[in-house]
Amino acid sequence: MKSDRGFSKDFLLVVIGQIISLFGNQILRYALPLYLLNQTRSSALFGTISACAFIPMIVLFPVGGIIADRVNKRNIMVMLDFATAALIVLFYVMAGMVDIVPLMAVTMMVLYGIQGAYQPAVKASVPILVDTGHLMQANSLIDVISSLANMAGPVIGGILFSVVGLVPILYVSTGCFLLSAIIEIFIHIPFEKKQAGGNIFVTGFGDLKDSFQFMFQRQPVLWKVSFVYSFQNLFLSSLVLIGVPFIITQHLGFSINTANRMYGYAQGVIAAGSIAGGLLAGILSKKLKPKAIPALITGAAVSMLLGGIALQFLRTPIKAWLLLIIGCGLMLMLSSLFQIQIMSYVQILTPNDMIGKVISCVICVCMCANPVGGFIYGIVFEKIGERVYLPFYAAALIVTGIGVLTRGIFREVDRKMAQGRRPSAHECREILGKK
Repeated sequence: MKSDRGFSKDFLLVVIGQIISLFGNQILRYALPLYLLNQTRSSALFGTISACAFIPMIVLFPVGGIIADRVNKRNIMVMLDFATAALIVLFYVMAGMVDIVPLMAVTMMVLYGIQGAYQPAVKASVPILVDTGHLMQANSLIDVISSLANMAGPVIGGILFSVVGLVPILYVSTGCFLLSAIIEIFIHIPFEKKQAGGNIFVTGFGDLKDSFQFMFQRQPVLWKVSFVYSFQNLFLSSLVLIGVPFIITQHLGFSINTANRMYGYAQGVIAAGSIAGGLLAGILSKKLKPKAIPALITGAAVSMLLGGIALQFLRTPIKAWLLLIIGCGLMLMLSSLFQIQIMSYVQILTPNDMIGKVISCVICVCMCANPVGGFIYGIVFEKIGERVYLPFYAAALIVTGIGVLTRGIFREVDRKMAQGRRPSAHECREILGKK
């Protein structure tokens, strides 16, 4: 039940489940690729598997959105947390029986695929459990939880990985997913079952078609902001995802154990930037306007220059490490700030019975950039030798241009938000030509 006085018990249970589940997910997503990188020392292989892991997430995000609008969202979260725990147990059993590279690739792809089906249920439940006046604060809280997991998970994972190896991390993450699933059993999310027309594939295709028609015909500004978001992922987020672990573990000159710990600490510091961005989004929710987003995008791009400067001019590893992660942390802070804004605007501009589908389509478009960026940066860092600063300069220049060129898009969002009314499902059906 929504409450004007604060967040409901059910929303708080969603938050608690997210804290536990995301922490388990982050230590796992930190440890598995790092283990592979230590074993192979290949940025190309690391980037390729990271890119492939995003593919099932991208494919399953719209599927997850369709399911989230037709199945009880609580049940989706419970079942997928149990499924993730089972996946980790299976990986542990198979690790000594098959080659680690294909096993790692399959495990990462399934892990990311589960998250692709899981997150639309979480995001679609927020506007149902929280009133519109508290929507940006609620999204900010969910984002801060994700950022806290991003910060604590790699730090703890880095310490565990460098001291005792991969196996304890598998134990801890399995326990996290089991506990999260048990907590989520007690969540009540209002749900009205829809009648499906035809078989599940016809129904799913129809829902997906409706979502993209809504984005392109009823609210075309949504696909525009989706592409802006995706370009940020392509040039900045993918650079951090692939470049930072490779540079810290293979380039700065630390020993293997020290590099693993420094990478874990770096992930924590960088994630602190995301937390700061989430907190700022909550604090400034009444003052933030869409037209400010291009400035935030430009600021995020300029922050990456610090990484390039550190890698080109600083010869002491610890100094280069520190300036690199400060720049990445600032970039994540500003990126989180405008990403939370964008997600809140999507939720407000979309009718309730389409939120799951539309959000999943928006995120799907945004995430398409991650595997492309991961693959490209993996090859780039493999080929450029010691000139690892060049991608940071190039990314900063390109994204600065994007920030300048997209001011008109966010002025349009500002006009939409000023209308102050969410379109009804009936209006959307009329626009889309439904009876």
